[in-house]
Amino acid sequence: MAGRAVALLLVALPCMATAQERLLPRSSLPGLGSADPRQPVDLKAAPWRGLGRVQLEIGGHCTGALIGPRQVLTAAHCLVARRTRNLVQPSTVHFVLGYDRGSMVAHARVTSYRTDPSFVPASGGPASADWAVLTLDKPLGTADRVLPLLRDTPIARTALMLGGYQQDRPEVLMADTGCRVIGAVPAGAGRSMLLHDCAGTRGVSGAPLLAQGPAGQWFVAGVASRANAQAAMGAAVPAMAITAAPGQ
Repeated sequence: MAGRAVALLLVALPCMATAQERLLPRSSLPGLGSADPRQPVDLKAAPWRGLGRVQLEIGGHCTGALIGPRQVLTAAHCLVARRTRNLVQPSTVHFVLGYDRGSMVAHARVTSYRTDPSFVPASGGPASADWAVLTLDKPLGTADRVLPLLRDTPIARTALMLGGYQQDRPEVLMADTGCRVIGAVPAGAGRSMLLHDCAGTRGVSGAPLLAQGPAGQWFVAGVASRANAQAAMGAAVPAMAITAAPGQ
């Protein structure tokens, strides 16, 4: 499938803040399909204990994952102000680890972040450059919470999980724990995107696409960026394309 086909298939998942949980029409929730397999997960268990909410002081949230003691992976478009279409100041971004209905494990402020040099805030793309690594003002990533980046592209049918703080249930981490890799597809300029059939809608942007290694360890296979408007299908930036921050 060519990069143009991917662009036609997928639509952007903007970060959207919701003050409280509320039922939304399914037609307004891309990426879920006709059946919704998502369920709440145990935030004390692996790999979910490494996830949290990325929150902007101007409003809006996405999902992020600890990939180092002070590093959080998320989607770059989550850092774009909706009104100005510029990247927000790092100090106005917060990471809330283990958020659940107002409670949290820990909180840190972002001091800096790194995005792909080709990411254009005004357009929120290209999709293949839609990643950001946040640096926190204090370490939250203990050894049992850090999720390493997978440095190989997973093959088709590899088992995956995807979970995040989504528009219809923003106070609870909801996850699809039984999805798979569809395959890697070209996205232009020598880049690729990882297609998957995981259910996830707005707010899951920036969440790690999780794959388990042969020894049982969890890895980040990609970072959620785009979703299909009609089906449980999405695209992620492959982890091997992400430049880790110093100190990871």
